[in-house]
Amino acid sequence: MTILLVLLSIAILVLLIVWAKLNPFLAFLISSISAGFLLGLPANQIAGSVQRGMGVLLGDLVIVIVMGAMLGKLVAESGAAQRIAGFLMKIFGQKHITWAMAITGLVVGIPLFYNVGFVLLVPLAFTVAYQYKISAVYVGIPLLAALSVTHGFLPPHPSPAALVAQFDANMGLTLFYGFMIAIPTIALAGPLFARTLKNMKAEPLKTFQAETKPESELPSASNSFFTALLPVFLLVGTTALNLNISPESSLAPIIAFVADPGIVMLVSVLIATYTLGLNRGFNMKQIMDLYTVATKDIAMILLIVAGAGALKQIFTDTGVSLVIAEGLQTWDIHPLILAWIITAIIRVCVGSATVAGLTTAGIIAPLVTTMNVDPNLLVLSIGAGSLMFSHFNDAGFWMYKEFFNVSIKDTIKSWSLMETIVAVAGLAGVLILDIFV
Repeated sequence: MTILLVLLSIAILVLLIVWAKLNPFLAFLISSISAGFLLGLPANQIAGSVQRGMGVLLGDLVIVIVMGAMLGKLVAESGAAQRIAGFLMKIFGQKHITWAMAITGLVVGIPLFYNVGFVLLVPLAFTVAYQYKISAVYVGIPLLAALSVTHGFLPPHPSPAALVAQFDANMGLTLFYGFMIAIPTIALAGPLFARTLKNMKAEPLKTFQAETKPESELPSASNSFFTALLPVFLLVGTTALNLNISPESSLAPIIAFVADPGIVMLVSVLIATYTLGLNRGFNMKQIMDLYTVATKDIAMILLIVAGAGALKQIFTDTGVSLVIAEGLQTWDIHPLILAWIITAIIRVCVGSATVAGLTTAGIIAPLVTTMNVDPNLLVLSIGAGSLMFSHFNDAGFWMYKEFFNVSIKDTIKSWSLMETIVAVAGLAGVLILDIFV
């Protein structure tokens, strides 16, 4: 009966988003309160439980997500993203154009949120397609595959960062494992899959052609790569130090402090403020204005994350999480596969990768302590499932269709299938890593 009530709570969330067209944050709040009543939580405790869940999750994530948005905005506005794309194009040339676009998406996609990366880089893909007289879909799919993978797999993107916090995983290790899975996944869903799309016709609107900055206004390639990838260097580097130093060492507390994801992102933004900002002729007011715009862009993402925290807390406070864990233990299915399946189903129903991932986290969280499952791989399994088969209820589906100006049929054959390949290949990568971790 408890499982049915949980499913009813999730159904309420799905219906509010899909049928009632409610904002996901409002839908999470309503479904959280509904779940509290359905699961027997005393009425005078429901509001407190909702507030506590929102506060705990946001407390772990606000710095990471906000700083990530600021860094991404500066990387875009300074021309660093354009420099990275141009540099890689020169190295790979026309013969390996799809690989250049995939690597561009991976590098630039780390600091940029998906929608920003899409709007910024897709016009560059159109320019490349026009220059070499090739299909825009053929050029664009590898780029979008890389952006999707970074969005679903790699912190500091909101969903994986939130999952790391919910499962008490290690952000550096998750990022390291995520890269190991991301690279072959991008290769399969990007350049290799794109070979089947060479003849797909697309007529991108001239409105979406890239407005490139003059070469003289762009930062150097070394500066661009260093600043964009600095969070990766710091997270992976400090994690490696943490794993190889004795807890009794006098350096352990200092390394632990520097390794905190919030501190890593703060340091990265402060360094970027100089390397891509002040050092490139921006004044402090211009930089701070960019950061203000960046925080506005991700305000709703923060609220959705908070709403997911509320639902998870309701499940915890009602004791339902333990009941779910006990029930799932009797299922003859690998927990990583189970997490992927649940996420994929919610993703197909709701359309939002972030909502799908965070909703699954509330259901599956007890498995971390009750079953022998690596929390870092659980983050990646859910991240892969959250990208499953994007279709009509996903904003990304329509952005792709309109920007590339292709038919619904071709959108499904290219975009939707690419997302499905990412989801399946990501799960395969997680399961292979699970053998060795």
